[in-house]
Amino acid sequence: MSELISDNFYYSSRDISCRKPFGAIVSGKRIEFNFYAKFGVYVNEVYLVINLDGQEEEYVRLKFKENKDGMSRFSVSRRFDTGLYFYHFSVDTELGRFELYKGRNAVATDESANSYQITVYDKEYKTPDFLKGGVIYHIFADRFNRGKDSGAVFDKKGVLKDWSEPVTVVDSDGVFRANDFYGGNLQGIIDKLPYLKALNVSLIYLSPIFKSASNHRYDTGDYMEIDPLLGNEEKFRELIVKAKKNGIGIMLDGVFNHTGADSKYFNKFSSYESTGAYQSKESPYYDWYYFTNHPDEYACWWGVTVVPTVNKTNEEYRKFIFGDQGVIEKWLSMGVKGLRLDVVDELDISFVDGIREKTKSVDKDAVIIGEVWEDASNKISYSQRRPYFLGRQLDGVMNYPFKNAIMGYIMNGSNEIFEDEIMNIVENYPKSSLDDSMTFIDTHDTVRALNIFSGINAYDTDKVTRSTMKLSSFERALGSQRMKLAGVLQYALPGVPSIYYGDEAGLDGFEDPINRKPFPWNDIDEDMLAHFILLGNIRKKYSKIFKGNIEFVKGYDILVFDRVSDTGRIRIAVNPFEGRKEISFNRNFESLVSGVTGSVFEINARGFEILREV
Repeated sequence: MSELISDNFYYSSRDISCRKPFGAIVSGKRIEFNFYAKFGVYVNEVYLVINLDGQEEEYVRLKFKENKDGMSRFSVSRRFDTGLYFYHFSVDTELGRFELYKGRNAVATDESANSYQITVYDKEYKTPDFLKGGVIYHIFADRFNRGKDSGAVFDKKGVLKDWSEPVTVVDSDGVFRANDFYGGNLQGIIDKLPYLKALNVSLIYLSPIFKSASNHRYDTGDYMEIDPLLGNEEKFRELIVKAKKNGIGIMLDGVFNHTGADSKYFNKFSSYESTGAYQSKESPYYDWYYFTNHPDEYACWWGVTVVPTVNKTNEEYRKFIFGDQGVIEKWLSMGVKGLRLDVVDELDISFVDGIREKTKSVDKDAVIIGEVWEDASNKISYSQRRPYFLGRQLDGVMNYPFKNAIMGYIMNGSNEIFEDEIMNIVENYPKSSLDDSMTFIDTHDTVRALNIFSGINAYDTDKVTRSTMKLSSFERALGSQRMKLAGVLQYALPGVPSIYYGDEAGLDGFEDPINRKPFPWNDIDEDMLAHFILLGNIRKKYSKIFKGNIEFVKGYDILVFDRVSDTGRIRIAVNPFEGRKEISFNRNFESLVSGVTGSVFEINARGFEILREV
């Protein structure tokens, strides 16, 4: 049966001869669908079976148009309003009726396969342009750089370490408290702005900077106060101003799903003068939380009691976050250029709507990035489809599907799988949303990419052991080669390449908190740094091309794809294999790495080329 399908029918949503236009569309636009059957296969009827998400299926009959090149073409045109649509084809033939769904390379009969998707976004939806074609640098605030600042005060229940000391993965009593600090601060970031400018960074994404008990600060203590160990509000303003002079914006981490148990709102440990929800049912913050048995039984994020979950439907909390003179208004009014929304899929839809409305009212060009680990265009959370890209929610996301595709290709080398995973997202996301999404290979939540690429064997070890493991010279060399290839893909794919601090310097580490070591200012991998500077320079010089479309080039053993705009064409070739590969083209290119011009190039083992059409 599958042979009949592959040999006799053709439809690809990525082929404009089948579906025009390609990808997500603006509300009110029409799509032309063309379905092909091999001439000689008797077809009674072809239907487009389509449904607006959650609604009943609609059968739309395609009309026979022509016989050409051995194929019969059936066609229909349909207009779409805002929403998420799914479709497949129903074909009645002399051999029976077939329901045809989306396969990797062709239509498929397996109903468990995916339906095709159409994302239709509101015609008023627009995402900020300043970030498109730029570079994001992700700073874990406590670990980037410690500057001299008398206003940065250590007031923590923990230990302030020397920069060279190892991170703590567990305390002596077997508990991990995240209370070892290194004193990275705002002045330290200011001091390194020239370094970030050399990397062509256009936006600094700061991990949480509000007053908190932990080193990661995802347990907010006071949304209205800069953590004293980082500095103060005056120093933060200075960072914003000086970063802007270097062409760099600041994006804050918005952690609104939960607060700290050690906060002025919950106040479990009586650290604040306020009456917290834990202390009394009469607290003004009591209804912000979910208690099942006050005070010790309450909802918290993934069962972690130090971060009690907030009731996002509570009107007072909503006003506090995005009301007049609330949290968002305060910090964006200072010149903050964006918000990264932590665990955005834990936030109510109307809550995210409120965040967007307030953010855009303060600064229409501020960017809103959501932490989503899956395809954000069709994400379901708490049994609700999330309308992230339909017009009133996010500008972009942390693009985990691209991360997975990059890591998979570098380690396994499948052109077919890589192209399919990339094009799924390119097809489903509005282009303006994809262009504002973060393309990364690791974060504070994942193992450092260098460790994965090194092939280091950490199986059957505990976290304490992993925190002391060192890469051998061979492992580091292998990991570095692969890391450079991943960087090329990061910078060449649609979206905004996003560096997790230290990746460009050769920083290694396993999972949290081992991936949060202090930046190795005295031991930078200069070769790796030069590589990322090169990538940043290329991206900046040809930013208009990198804001264009992506086209995969077939017929090569290694990955070859183009970024194309009306200003030119950049061709990327990546070889993750051990052997050298020779590739030839029917046109001339100039290597932006070596300067060599020609139509034939040799790609070294685990090597790459970045070429400009001439």
